[in-house]
Amino acid sequence: MAQIRSLFATRLYRAHLSEYGPAIDADELEGSCYSIAEDDEAGQEWCEANDYPGYTSYASLTDLPWRFPIFGDLVKSLDAHVAAFAEDLEFELGDKKLVLEDLWINILPEGGTHSSHIHPHSVISGTTYVSMPEGASALKLEDPRLPMMMAAPTRRKGCREELKAFVYETPAVGDVLLWESWLRHEVPMNMSDDERISVSFNYKWE
Repeated sequence: MAQIRSLFATRLYRAHLSEYGPAIDADELEGSCYSIAEDDEAGQEWCEANDYPGYTSYASLTDLPWRFPIFGDLVKSLDAHVAAFAEDLEFELGDKKLVLEDLWINILPEGGTHSSHIHPHSVISGTTYVSMPEGASALKLEDPRLPMMMAAPTRRKGCREELKAFVYETPAVGDVLLWESWLRHEVPMNMSDDERISVSFNYKWE
C-alpha cells in the first residue's frame, strides 16, 4: 500500500497573551501605542520619508519597555510564548537562549499595507494584536517553497491547508502569532475604516 507523509513542516504558533505572564489590558496597550506614536517625531518623519502608511516605531525607538511598564509586562509574556514555541520546534539551544532583539508598534490606517518580507537575522518573529476592527486585514503567510515550484499547476480550490500556496490567518485582539523568521509574510490592504494596531517583535539566538 502506498504511503504519503508530510515532510519539512512549517509551524505557526497561535495563543492568547494571557496564557503566559502578566495580564495585559488591551485598552491600556492601545492607549500606550497611540501616545508613543503621537510623541515619536523621528518615527513620524521616517514614515513620511519612506512612504510608510500610518505609523511604525521600527526605525526610531528601541526602548518601549522602558517608556511604558505595560511593554515590560508584554515582553515577559512574549518570552514565555517564545519558549513554548521553541520547545515545540525542538530547537537544541545549547548554552544559548532565545532573547528579544527588537519590538515595535505598527498602526495601519485604511488602505495601508505591509509588503511581503522576511526577517533574515532572527530566529523567531511574531506579532501580537492590539486593535483588529472588522475588515482589518489578516496576516498572509507564503509557502517558502513557492519560488521553486516553477512548472507545477495550481492547487484545487479548497485544497488542504498544508498544500495551499498562501494561508490567511485572522487574529483577534490579544492573540499572539509566532513563526520562524525565514517565513515570508505580509499584511494585505486594511479594508476597515479604523486603524489596525499591532506590536511586532524578533527573537535572536545568543
